Amino acid sequence: MAKYVPPKQSKIGQIIDVLVLLVLIIGALRLPLWFDLAGGSKTAAPVDANATWQSLGQDTPEKIAAWNALGFTDPKNEALQNIITARYDYTINSIELAIMVIVVIGYFFMVIRFSDKEYREVIDEKFGGKK
Repeated sequence: MAKYVPPKQSKIGQIIDVLVLLVLIIGALRLPLWFDLAGGSKTAAPVDANATWQSLGQDTPEKIAAWNALGFTDPKNEALQNIITARYDYTINSIELAIMVIVVIGYFFMVIRFSDKEYREVIDEKFGGKK
């Protein structure tokens, strides 16, 4: 049996492959942001005009020094309070979960189906043809 020789791809084919992969990667990273699906914290607690470092849970000098190093010197700062008091939303949306499961399983079957011929050729080359 002849050795397996992979098909040659033209330069334009390689460029198209790279562009398609680039679009898919950017899409995978940006779509959750565009559809507001990214990020765990959705809302922060109301701003407290009389907040102190202790009331925000930043009760050690190291924590306060870290916030100061980031430019947050006043615990009454609204942006600082929004960062500290934002809580994660651990609820699971059934529809989003179902869509994710369908996409992952669909991708798995697509990879297996498209790769089946290549897998068989490599196996035949490595272990010999059907007897």
